[in-house]
Amino acid sequence: MKAPFAFLAPARILGSCLLLVLAFPLLLAAAAPAVVPPRLMEKLGRGIIAMRESGGSVYVSWRLLGTDPEKVAFNLYRIAGPGTTPAKLNPQPIADVTFFVDATPDFTKANAYFVRAVLDGQEQEPSKYFVLPANAPARNYLAIPLQVPKGGVTPTGENYTYSANDCSVGDLDGDGEYEMIVKWDPSNSKDNSQTGFTGNVYLDAYKLDGRRLWRIDLGRNIRAGAHYTQFMVYDLDGDGKAEVACRTSDGTIDGLGKVIGSPVADYRTHGGKSEGFILTGPEYLTIFNGLTGAAMASVPYIPARGNFEAWGDNYGNRVDRFLACVAYLDGQRPSLVMCRGYYTRTALTAWNWRDGKLTKVWAFDVPDNTPYAGQGNHGISVADVDGSGKDVIIYGSMCVNSDGSPRYSAQLHHGDAMHVSDLDPNRPGLEIFDIHEHTDGRIGVDFRDANTGKVIWSKNATDVGRGSAFDIDPRYPGYEMWAAGDGLSENGIWDVHGKQISAKRPKSVNFGVWWDGDLLRELLDKNYIDKWDWIAEEEKRIFTAEGCESNNSSKATPCLSGDILGDWREEVVWRTTDSKELRIYSTTIPTKYRIYTLMHDRQYRLAMAWQNVAYNQPPHPGFFLGDGMKAPPRPNIVTSLAELKK
Repeated sequence: MKAPFAFLAPARILGSCLLLVLAFPLLLAAAAPAVVPPRLMEKLGRGIIAMRESGGSVYVSWRLLGTDPEKVAFNLYRIAGPGTTPAKLNPQPIADVTFFVDATPDFTKANAYFVRAVLDGQEQEPSKYFVLPANAPARNYLAIPLQVPKGGVTPTGENYTYSANDCSVGDLDGDGEYEMIVKWDPSNSKDNSQTGFTGNVYLDAYKLDGRRLWRIDLGRNIRAGAHYTQFMVYDLDGDGKAEVACRTSDGTIDGLGKVIGSPVADYRTHGGKSEGFILTGPEYLTIFNGLTGAAMASVPYIPARGNFEAWGDNYGNRVDRFLACVAYLDGQRPSLVMCRGYYTRTALTAWNWRDGKLTKVWAFDVPDNTPYAGQGNHGISVADVDGSGKDVIIYGSMCVNSDGSPRYSAQLHHGDAMHVSDLDPNRPGLEIFDIHEHTDGRIGVDFRDANTGKVIWSKNATDVGRGSAFDIDPRYPGYEMWAAGDGLSENGIWDVHGKQISAKRPKSVNFGVWWDGDLLRELLDKNYIDKWDWIAEEEKRIFTAEGCESNNSSKATPCLSGDILGDWREEVVWRTTDSKELRIYSTTIPTKYRIYTLMHDRQYRLAMAWQNVAYNQPPHPGFFLGDGMKAPPRPNIVTSLAELKK
């Protein structure tokens, strides 16, 4: 029997070995995962919050940052009254959680709390103070007083008033803590399909102490409703201060009182089926200074209306369906993506705001009767679906690459709700849970691969209007999913394999919130939070925000919900019934888990930016956060342009 390779001549053997040696580094490079550069994200402070509990103690909570070393610990201090020496409250550095219960406060004095990180036994700089006023009431929320705009009268004599609506957060002044941006909705705001005039839309910015920074009046030529004004709040240029971006028109008044375009133009349609619609006149994309509200740049909105019938109807409903998001298209710095249409023609345009210039990056625009037309949702999502470090835009049933090229179309058509995350932690990559309307008995619910769009499992239906995906049952790995609609071939709760694990489902098919001490997500709906009892198969009420209301009619969504303050768990922002106050509710339930702020997970932070878009949806991180989870991946981020350029 011949020895292996004995038929090769010695010279050929030597040559083959030389080729292998030369090729070995290339083979290693091909096998090694791509090196993903860091992303530029916010430089956040500790977000410390202190709330008086009914039993006489104070619950104090703060952020673990995504940039913190793994072994960081904390010391918590209290200053009881002006001029007194700070008292350390913990005997040993706090290393396992980011909260503390102060059992010995003196409520006759103002109590100021702050933390110091401890690294290798050495205390670092103190955080900002959170001051609990003397005789502070027992409550688990921060109250932000609001300045309600005056109501008005439409051209047809209809009176209207205002209520606080969708909100967003951003660090507008660069101090490491968030400010609140509020959209004011008139009582006569309209769905795009509805005829009639509306009041003007306003955007306000508030410090958390209630000081208003500015008010922007979008003017008579921007109609009010869930589909018209998608406002993005994000630090787009990396200077440490967030900007505000949205669609504007002639008559918009910025935060300094300067009018964009003509102050007297009125493009509203008077009379007929399109009364109140705005189908002519210029549209702009405007970047506003987050600290002052000043309009810094305005360019024509792309795509323009053109022939509005090309968007799907003959009276101006579908031409004014807008979406928007922020995405890291180059993998390192954020870009703005503004969109139009999703029933037929679909268009997205990416922009960079850098060095004081607004520059178009790319435009994606497809007409009707193509695989990428008519696939959009009343919402949007942004994620790095292939681990490249670059974000794609998940536009309902289709996906657009970071360079503006089409990635895939699942051809499942329009829907109202969508959830994107590592829904199945035992399967590589991210997944999408999506619902669909007008399916005529075809797929009404699907679970698919976020990278390829391949459907993993689905349920047929005639019309599904709502769907949720949260980890609510620890007996099954990953998220659980359920939906509400007509003609579902199977109802109840499904696991990540599409198996029905309960014939009953939660009544709530809305938001989720990490609120109590475990890793399961609670159910957020209207002005309350429920816990799913997987044994009894029913919701149990665990919190109600008395005196508060939800927004957006039957959608019943909060003004905002996400990890805004304190530890990794989420806050809920509701308006009071009279809209004179925003309340940021935060949990006071202890937890044994320590997770860095979800705002340093890029996908979650971007979801907080697009949460106000159309039919608001809850944020999800880019990793599995739930029962049995692994340690979350350390975020590959820097918090300044100088660090990014190193």
